[in-house]
Amino acid sequence: MTNKISKIAVLTSGGDAPGMNAAIRSVVRTCAYHNVECIGVYRGYQGMIENDFKEMGPRSVKDIINKGGTVLKSARSKEFMTVEGRKQAYENLKNQGVQALVVIGGDGSFTGAEIFNKEFGIPVMGIPGTIDNDIYGTSHTLGYDTALNTVVEAIDKIRDTASSHNRLFFVEVMGRDAGHIALNTGIGAGAEEILIPEEDLGLERLLDSLKRSKESGKSSSIVVVAEGDKIGKNVFELKEYVEENMPEYDVRVSVLGHMQRGGSPSCFDRVLASRLGVKAVESILEGKTNYMVGLLNDKVCLTPLEQAIKGSSEIDKELLRVSDIMTI
Repeated sequence: MTNKISKIAVLTSGGDAPGMNAAIRSVVRTCAYHNVECIGVYRGYQGMIENDFKEMGPRSVKDIINKGGTVLKSARSKEFMTVEGRKQAYENLKNQGVQALVVIGGDGSFTGAEIFNKEFGIPVMGIPGTIDNDIYGTSHTLGYDTALNTVVEAIDKIRDTASSHNRLFFVEVMGRDAGHIALNTGIGAGAEEILIPEEDLGLERLLDSLKRSKESGKSSSIVVVAEGDKIGKNVFELKEYVEENMPEYDVRVSVLGHMQRGGSPSCFDRVLASRLGVKAVESILEGKTNYMVGLLNDKVCLTPLEQAIKGSSEIDKELLRVSDIMTI
């Protein structure tokens, strides 16, 4: 392996996701394995601008693989959106002797990395970290599997209450632009209906579905709603509509919110983060830049950052069919 890089920086940016710490650990230890120094950047791009760096070695990342969130913290940076801010960040990296950058985050973070590379030529590599799983070029993003397990566990508990009181629950889950969490957890938790941005079910069809459930003998129902679903303005509007048209139902809403982002990462996310971290560092050492590392067909592969940013993740049509069959 050709090694012309002697110092790599790593940062986390955007919303936190379980598995980010495992990815930081992997990057740091892969650097150590190849005798490359590693610098941690606190608070993402804002930390780059404010010179908030810390040297990291194999022992500095011990006992973090099992922790949610990110030990390097995360922050959104308006300053980094300006040429002056990015120039300051570059000068700080240069003064530290940093020659390449690993960015753990989502498409917004990757956009910043791509612009930074074009302006200053510093090699960049992206690791996808977002629970929404809405990035092109990987079947799984860091935190997605953990979020699925968190949501299913929560819905299981909500169902206990729904069954005890003959209630209809709308459970809102994260997914502003993609319905991956809603679709998979809806199937996994046995939801009677699943509402996602990719499929406009429509209010009348929703009512028809709930009426069929009632007629088939179901005394309670769970409807999983992605936050980006287009049927109503929000989940509370859906509640009001159903109450008006089906007064026999006692309708409640549960918004799971940020609890979906927290918690100890699943084994899958820990292993995925470890694999992606190794690939990110070794790809940089091989002279590659402007790529995102991802998982496709259980193989770690590279996708150009531009494609990862502009492409869209596809909803699984087979899962939609399975969902329809399971709600009979």
